[in-house]
Amino acid sequence: MEAVQSMLQGSVDYMNNILWTYVLIVALVGAGIYFTVRTRFMQFRYLKEMFRVVAEKPEATDSKSISSMKSFFIGAATRIGTGNLAGVTVAVTVGGPGAVFWMWIVALLGGATAMIESTLAQVYKVKDDVAYRGGPAYYIEKGLNNRALGIVFAVLIAVTFGLIFNSVQSNTIAAAFDNAFGIDAVVGGAILVVLTGLVIFGGVHRVANFSAIVVPVMAGLYLAIAGYVVVVNITEIPGVFAMIFKSAFGLEQAFGGSVGAAISMGVRRGLFSNEAGMGSAPNAAAAAEVSHPAKQGFLQALGVFLDTLIVCTATAAIILLSDSYAAGNGEGIVMLQNALSEQIGSWAPAFVAISVFLFAFSSIAGSYYYGETNIEFIKKSKNAVLGFRLATMAFVFIGAVASLGFVWSLADLFMAGMTLINISAIALLGGVAFKVLRDYEEQRAQGLNPRFSARKLGIENTECWDVEEEEVAQASVQAAAADTTKG
Repeated sequence: MEAVQSMLQGSVDYMNNILWTYVLIVALVGAGIYFTVRTRFMQFRYLKEMFRVVAEKPEATDSKSISSMKSFFIGAATRIGTGNLAGVTVAVTVGGPGAVFWMWIVALLGGATAMIESTLAQVYKVKDDVAYRGGPAYYIEKGLNNRALGIVFAVLIAVTFGLIFNSVQSNTIAAAFDNAFGIDAVVGGAILVVLTGLVIFGGVHRVANFSAIVVPVMAGLYLAIAGYVVVVNITEIPGVFAMIFKSAFGLEQAFGGSVGAAISMGVRRGLFSNEAGMGSAPNAAAAAEVSHPAKQGFLQALGVFLDTLIVCTATAAIILLSDSYAAGNGEGIVMLQNALSEQIGSWAPAFVAISVFLFAFSSIAGSYYYGETNIEFIKKSKNAVLGFRLATMAFVFIGAVASLGFVWSLADLFMAGMTLINISAIALLGGVAFKVLRDYEEQRAQGLNPRFSARKLGIENTECWDVEEEEVAQASVQAAAADTTKG
């Protein structure tokens, strides 16, 4: 088994080196710049609007619908996972402190990319007997009239998220609990399989409800501890930021990591963490009941900022303020546990282990939902969904007992494939998203609560949005009047 894994590791690493050193960096940064310019820097102009939309009440009372906030939490659940903890640690260890800077760049540019892909997911969503579904596979089929490529993407994301990424999450949970409590990986993996089954067999609504409860709690607790670490080391913070900026441009090599390694690891781990452009979050965005597609675009852009600029930066600060980083004490999540132990004492490994469980297990639930949505795209079959659920549980166990390096490498390879397809698709469909954004802006400028009509904008193959222009105008006026009355 070890010989086979070693051979596969070499092949996977070779392909990853080509994809992530040359292809993906150009594609992601290029797309981010393009969408930022074409949307006139929407991720900065509409920061206030993002917070307004996230607090909006659900559009419908249909029990099968998912609110904007719950879809936001499903997206956040998969974003705020081990990429924020173990992923950041790996990035800093391999790429040096400068990797953090490039993670920031990916997030700042990625906000616009996330807005475009999530808006498109809403435009081309469909509704089945359970809920709304959508994502890249759907907008590739309906927007580009290419079902074959949609199926390729659907297979990639189902394997990447439901299987590979979930094995990454369980791997990190098992390592954290082994280090903190001495729980054997086999035992930990078995427990995770049972818990995973309890959530995923409950369907999208159980995933949404679980995420809506766990995400705010886990993020709040972790940020509180990180905030404490920053406050007690406040005099060292300027030095940490100086280290990050110098390392990003090759001016500080004391802690290892070339400029190339910093950029590569920053982009790679940044994408794994915030998912902008990967084509994953649009699957959650499509599930929401909203009056206008752009609203989900704003929410998912906000999710990118929350993930990388806040949570990932908090982890980086903990690592770079520690002696464990300088000494190379530990790998992945174990280094984070050791680093935090220096700041808050011997209970840190247990705290990190529990945090990792909450972060990673919510990611498992959200990632499964992404996979299920795309299995439904390929073939509407209860047996297919059942088989996917069982495969997800199997990979959760496999990930718990597999080696860290190979699991991360495999995740990188599959992530690269789906990202290239999605970036190409949203570049071709960008004109649709720009048109939708302009429509939103025009209605907001008139003091209306934006209501979307696909026919009005001349957008075809949008089965959930074919509302007559007159009905849209009337609904907008009524909503604005209601808002005025409440005010």
